[in-house]
Amino acid sequence: MDEEPTLKADPFAQLRLLDVQELDSRADQLRHQRGSLPELAEIADLRKQRAGLDAELGPARDRVEDLLVEQEKVDADVESVKARRARDQQRMDQGLISNPKDLERMSHELVTLERRISALEDDELEIMEQVEEAQGALASLESQAVAADERLVALARSRDEKAADIDANLAALAAERAPIVAGLPDDLLALYDKLRAAKGGVGAAALRARECGGCRLTLDNAELAVIKAAATDEVIRCEECQRILVRTSESGLR
Repeated sequence: MDEEPTLKADPFAQLRLLDVQELDSRADQLRHQRGSLPELAEIADLRKQRAGLDAELGPARDRVEDLLVEQEKVDADVESVKARRARDQQRMDQGLISNPKDLERMSHELVTLERRISALEDDELEIMEQVEEAQGALASLESQAVAADERLVALARSRDEKAADIDANLAALAAERAPIVAGLPDDLLALYDKLRAAKGGVGAAALRARECGGCRLTLDNAELAVIKAAATDEVIRCEECQRILVRTSESGLR
């Protein structure tokens, strides 16, 4: 059935190999479960979103700061022009300017100052609206960032709790496996480990009802005849998948 040297192992050891395979398959399932926890995918997506928020937060903060600086400048300009208008108006009201030409010039200047104040106040209002809008956008981004951080903490906690449970189960399986493996022949275990690595985690399978438990193919009569004629301590390999094929009372050889 195989060109490799025929391997011998006590039939009981071969049956115990099935126990090892069952434990290893359960451990593989647990490791797969550990690596595919729903929290992991959500954490990965949320971290991408968080990075995107960070990329937006910096410019949003800069925008608010720039607008506040601009608002302060316009406010200062408005106060400066208003102060100048008040001084000129006070001089005129107090009769400090008697020259008609100077009075005319002062009157024109007051009109110009009023226009300037009106324009500056329009600018002031526009900037105030921009500041309010920018601060609102920044607050929204900061709120999203806080929510994302809180969700990440909750997800990490849930992930760690589930991982700890899985690790505990893996440790229990390892403790159950150790004494079984210790009683198996080294050459049988080495072949099993080699096949497990090459065959998707299944190195040994039971022959039940004329079917290989590894590849799920039914053996023909010729193959069954060869297996039936083999010594009980001969390690059989499936012709199709090459896994160790362990004979059981349900093999259908009788």
